Amino acid sequence: MGEKVDQTNFTREDRTRYRQKIRRSLDVFATMLREARFEFERPLTGMEIELNLIDDHADPAMRNAEVLGAIADPDFQTELGQFNIEINLPPRRLAGDDFAELERGLRASLNQAERRARAAGAHMVTIGILPTLRREHLTGEALTVNPRYQLLNEQIFAARGEDLDIRIDGVDRLAVTTDTIAPEAACTSTQFHLQVSPAQFAAYWNASQITAGIQVALGANSPLLFGRELWRETRIPLFEQATDTRSEEIRAQGVRPRVWFGERWITSVFDLFEENVRYFPALLPICDMHDPAEILERGEIPELSELRLHNGTVYRWNRPIYAVVNGRPHLRVENRVMPAGPTVADTIANAAFYYGLARTIAEAERPLWTQMSFKAAEENFHNCARHGIDATVFWPGHGTLPVTELVLRWLLPQAAAGLDLWGVSPAQRDRLLGIIEQRCLRHRNGASWQVETLHGLEAQGHDRQRALHEMLRRYLPLMHENIPVHEWPGGKKAG
Repeated sequence: MGEKVDQTNFTREDRTRYRQKIRRSLDVFATMLREARFEFERPLTGMEIELNLIDDHADPAMRNAEVLGAIADPDFQTELGQFNIEINLPPRRLAGDDFAELERGLRASLNQAERRARAAGAHMVTIGILPTLRREHLTGEALTVNPRYQLLNEQIFAARGEDLDIRIDGVDRLAVTTDTIAPEAACTSTQFHLQVSPAQFAAYWNASQITAGIQVALGANSPLLFGRELWRETRIPLFEQATDTRSEEIRAQGVRPRVWFGERWITSVFDLFEENVRYFPALLPICDMHDPAEILERGEIPELSELRLHNGTVYRWNRPIYAVVNGRPHLRVENRVMPAGPTVADTIANAAFYYGLARTIAEAERPLWTQMSFKAAEENFHNCARHGIDATVFWPGHGTLPVTELVLRWLLPQAAAGLDLWGVSPAQRDRLLGIIEQRCLRHRNGASWQVETLHGLEAQGHDRQRALHEMLRRYLPLMHENIPVHEWPGGKKAG
């Protein structure tokens, strides 16, 4: 989302030209799918992790430019808020002990970046929503100084025609009005990428939609916003509302939201790009000078920049990605449902669970999505975001049951089978899925630890703001020690 843009004003002619170009690009994309021009023989995975910056008082540090300058590593990039940065990990295969190597490499990168960030007066935190954020932190001045972020902010509010109301009913209730998309910057996520063939894409996307709720329940780490205890994964409703281009009347007409779970199982990756073009007007109608049809006719691979840019402004929880690397196009599922943190070990365990379970579901002889309504998957997703590890879900063949029972009795063995298919070593498989197992047995993840620690501090006489700061101070050393969250002292235990 932080790619450079040169154009900042758009005419009606710009929008007409963009619509024509993107439809032409969609036709070219369909041709490429028919002709099977995609790289998929050696599928790769990737990961992005968004980070919060805090100062010595555990408040947000609006210093991402200074921090990135100090880190001086191209793997670290800006994000929407000045208190955010992101690390992009190089693609790799899933086999052998690659998960262990990924964990070691990620820890080393983050440790080195933390040391350099301190020189810029900041510390890095992997957490879904920074609990010490206050409303006054999320104004227009909090946006990263990047023309694209400023332009996106302007275009979203131009489309809405009015200020944005954010309403979240959880344990507490939150009702705020904003004239900027800055509240979106509160949502710091982990994204898992999975490269697949065009023929396999629909199965893996459908599987990812089914697993989304389970992932959120197990990995919830965002229970607090503006001093309120809301959903266990408050990122979900906050992100859905913070970039909503629809007025109340437009919502009532059934217009789709730009942050979207979707509305149906798909049969091809084309379905998703076609929906993007059919349902969503352009936010950034920027055209390049190249004709994708002519490029394809020459035997070259078009970038399809308009199609990709438009896709980047439709925030599906599982997003299709088209990219060209070394002259070869490929497709990826970008799984965007998980929060950041609490630790690198937890993050890698979340990745192993997702990659393993998605493969088993996608390659099953009888597809699970033929036994489950799309609406049921969406209800699971939001129910798990609201209740976290204490959620109940619907699952074909088992009815409605606690998510922990479903995972312990049925889904962990399926995830293990999927990791075996990827060629992951048994030792790494068992270590990482063991972390997921212990979360279920102890009913403890990042969200439950945060809430229980907060309540314990308040019971000792701390007011809410003091308790939030102290809770975050206790979170930091545990995060740095890379102790999986189910082993953290305090928090909710089984029984």
